[in-house]
Amino acid sequence: MAVGKWIGGILGFMTAGPLGLLLGYFIGSLIDGAFGENKIEDYGNRFGQYAEQQTSASSYDEGLSNSFRFSLLVLAAYVIRADKKIMHSEMEFVRQFLRQNFGDEAMQQGQSILLRLFDIQKQDERAYRIHVHDCCSQISQHLTETQRLALFAFLVEISKADGTIQKEEEVALKELESWLLLPGQTLSQMLGLGGKTLADAYQVLGVREDATDAEVKAAYRKLALQYHPDKVTALGEDVRRAAEKKLQQINEAKERIWKARGL
Repeated sequence: MAVGKWIGGILGFMTAGPLGLLLGYFIGSLIDGAFGENKIEDYGNRFGQYAEQQTSASSYDEGLSNSFRFSLLVLAAYVIRADKKIMHSEMEFVRQFLRQNFGDEAMQQGQSILLRLFDIQKQDERAYRIHVHDCCSQISQHLTETQRLALFAFLVEISKADGTIQKEEEVALKELESWLLLPGQTLSQMLGLGGKTLADAYQVLGVREDATDAEVKAAYRKLALQYHPDKVTALGEDVRRAAEKKLQQINEAKERIWKARGL
């Protein structure tokens, strides 16, 4: 199957559990074009058995990178449809991400996966929400905090692609922030990135304007470590570039605060 060419790495890395189940469900649907609920477990089992056979052939980095991207699609489907709308701008953001990493063919395959995930979600919103929660638990077991931050950052950028974050999307992002075991102020900090005011800068660092110099410096050091690009190298060049951009924005916020405080 063509789709296996670019998500094949997941076979040797994150095959069991909810992500493997959803991927097995998707692959099974390609085979016979059906989405019957009674097929989900069967597809998941078939996928898991095939994955066990392929584990030795998949490198860790390839598995990590492709698992990251499939996780992105699963969680993106949840965020994009949070307001019950599928915006062209948000879909285009995902398409461009896939095209830049894998090329046009992979972009078409990734879009197909996303559309089928929408179908699964529309069939039973509550069940998909449970799937996403369970997937986040699995993701948290396999990805470091920095890698999860990179994943979450892409989800935030997807939700901002149409120029504004809808209330329902913000609620979904807050859920994912919690389910991915990220610090409670992560979404707020990311929304402040790129802002030009001093208030935005404090929001990025996650501290109050009356925080001490020592508290501000400690907050900056923590963020600089969390978003260091070297920690996401295995996820692919595009992810590393995104981390570099985030770190640059954090440094810009830091410089704005340092200047205001005369540090």
